[in-house]
Amino acid sequence: MAGSSHGHTPAAWTGVIIAFIGFCVAGAFMVMAQPVGFWAGMALTLLGGVVGGIMRAMGLGQPKQARALPYTAPAATREPAAAES
Repeated sequence: MAGSSHGHTPAAWTGVIIAFIGFCVAGAFMVMAQPVGFWAGMALTLLGGVVGGIMRAMGLGQPKQARALPYTAPAATREPAAAES
């Protein structure tokens, strides 16, 4: 995937970093048995996805490329039987 530039954009890096921090916060508060902190970390994790999506919409993400249509084999047709004389 490294050759395709998958995820090498400011939007991807920012979204993943924010989500990772939220995941770490939620994990730490879960171990400390603090539900409010856990849910704050989960909200931060979701915020990472929202920020990444907004940055992508602003043009800081991977540009959309035209997709090539998949190859479809031609439909099989029956040839008329040859008349034997």
